[in-house]
Amino acid sequence: MIKYGLLGVVVVVVVLIGFSLIDGGSGQITAEARLSPNTPSIDGYTRAVEAYEWSFPRDFGSHDTFQTEWWYYTGNLKDESGRHFGFQFTIFRRAISPIPVNTDSEWRTNQIFMAHFTISDIAGEQFFHAERYGRGSADLAGALPNDANPNANYRVWLEDWQVYALDESHVTTRISADTGEFAVDLTLEQIKPPAFQGDNGLSQKSSDMGNASYYYSLSRLVTNGTITINGESFAVTGNTWKDHEFSTSALGTGAQGWDWFGLIFEDGYELMVGKIRMEDGSREPAFGGLLIYPDGSTHYLSAEEFTITATDSWLSPHTDATYPSGWEITLNASIFEDEQPRKLVVTPLKRDQELHSGDIAYWEGAVRVEGGFTGYGYAELTGYVGTMDGRF
Repeated sequence: MIKYGLLGVVVVVVVLIGFSLIDGGSGQITAEARLSPNTPSIDGYTRAVEAYEWSFPRDFGSHDTFQTEWWYYTGNLKDESGRHFGFQFTIFRRAISPIPVNTDSEWRTNQIFMAHFTISDIAGEQFFHAERYGRGSADLAGALPNDANPNANYRVWLEDWQVYALDESHVTTRISADTGEFAVDLTLEQIKPPAFQGDNGLSQKSSDMGNASYYYSLSRLVTNGTITINGESFAVTGNTWKDHEFSTSALGTGAQGWDWFGLIFEDGYELMVGKIRMEDGSREPAFGGLLIYPDGSTHYLSAEEFTITATDSWLSPHTDATYPSGWEITLNASIFEDEQPRKLVVTPLKRDQELHSGDIAYWEGAVRVEGGFTGYGYAELTGYVGTMDGRF
């Protein structure tokens, strides 16, 4: 979803790592890296302001003239005994200047990358999370296709954490990532066409022109493979949700954070709903949701067509933040042919699924859905450990 503030510290980290990579030890390098408290300039970048001409498989890849981009996968998987696991695998790209680098050096780049990887072991009551940073050079990290290689097969990677197409049709992809402590090796099959969020993929985050992203979802990827935890491997099957967004914009002034849900139901429907919470307690009305039907067709949901109400809370022992920890989501009757509203009860499969080791802490975890639809999905909660205003 809209992972805006999560990249705020990446520039500094990668600059520092970069010096260690290029220093051969024969000389002394003196450098100082600082993170500006001001909002990064967007001058020179492409912005999401009008309809976009989608073309796949090209648009599975990178859009380097935009400042920010991410490829986001979340899934709920089970082994033969019914043991339940959730996973998140996300790679972010951030441009540090709008001008492509023209150089013979394999190290120099204007693109940096970050990855977040988590596993929720529900029966084992464990939550594992890790992150990496890298520069988009020397084959350390990257995303294809891109403008320089528009016909390349889909691949996004940061070192040996990667997702890539297994065939030229791009119907089947593979995710592989290993931290030493936990790992995934998963094959994902696309069975529905891309679902375009907002207005044919132009997803507004406020009423200001350009404060938007280009955003599509692959809402049901049939998944099988292995999850490994501390050397023990589990053969798993289930479903994965993919989001891909690229933009040059920020949350509107006064945005505190957001609550986002990507839900996969047993009867073939999927649902994305979210709300951007403002510092004054109100809700940003520009951002809505999307209902995806079994045949792949979609219905855009305005903010007025659904409500999200917290029903419980959880106090983090890591950050002392209080997060909602249970919700009722109501979809208006007008959405459905039978003119009956749908009330969904959404419950975390594990309360503690907070990523708290980076610059910004947030909660992202596997959830169960009961009520008007039944199934599983993921929730993402930001802005509960400090505001997101001005972070990006």
